[in-house]
Amino acid sequence: MLRKLLAAILAAGAAWLPATGSEPAAEAPQEPLRPVNSAFMLSAGSSHLADTYLTPLKYEGWNAAFRYERMQAMKFNPDRWRQQLKIGVEANGAENPARNATMYYLNLAAYWGMVHVWKLAQGFQLGLGGSTGVDLGVIYNGRNGNNPADAKADWTVNVTGTAAWRFRMDRMPVTLRWQSTIPVTGIFFSPQYDELYYEIYLGNRSGLVQGAWWGNFFRWNNLVTADLGLGPWDLRLGFESSVLSTKANDIVTRCYNFSFVVGVSGNWFSLNPRRGLPSPETRIIYALY
Repeated sequence: MLRKLLAAILAAGAAWLPATGSEPAAEAPQEPLRPVNSAFMLSAGSSHLADTYLTPLKYEGWNAAFRYERMQAMKFNPDRWRQQLKIGVEANGAENPARNATMYYLNLAAYWGMVHVWKLAQGFQLGLGGSTGVDLGVIYNGRNGNNPADAKADWTVNVTGTAAWRFRMDRMPVTLRWQSTIPVTGIFFSPQYDELYYEIYLGNRSGLVQGAWWGNFFRWNNLVTADLGLGPWDLRLGFESSVLSTKANDIVTRCYNFSFVVGVSGNWFSLNPRRGLPSPETRIIYALY
């Protein structure tokens, strides 16, 4: 009887002893995978240029551009937030109404922003956020012998809205997306009317930097795309419009572009080799759907 009583006491006490290191530790939950969606796009279409610093006439011609886009779910809240990087270069060539003079416009742009997304039913997704970026360009008209070029530069803070729909066309996955961006504030460069750039070089720099608001600086960019899943890469087809209108120091600039877009896009995974391959239960959060 005494032996049975001691055995019961020892068994009850062992239940309250701390766990030893011999037991396997619980595995920490793996972070969700956030593949990078990269897109390379070419566009071509029409261009409409006007710059009263160089000429009072309106010019019309062609537009061509190359753009790179990188999107990824944010690490701090991947289900709700996306980041986007856009880098592009575009060229325009336009002629005057008499077709005896050509004006060229070259522009480089880089933007980064974040968008909060709301996933709806039936594969729909909406997004709203902001971005900031810079544009650096120049307009050239060879008919102006003394001052043939007008530099363009601006830094803006923008509001961005998106809408996307993911569905299947037979067996092919399709992602339709529309993105619109409008600046709300910033700064931009503008010389004085009839001021030579040589005078700026000599020190006449009054009023060169202007505060941007919708009364003197308006830009509206729209991009509509369809990503067709044809394999590891998606074929991207779309349409793009860009409107730029500025007025400062009695100089009015207008740049309107309407282009068709073709490109490729795809998702890239970044894995840490020291952590090994993720488990089959690891969540994958894509940037577009």
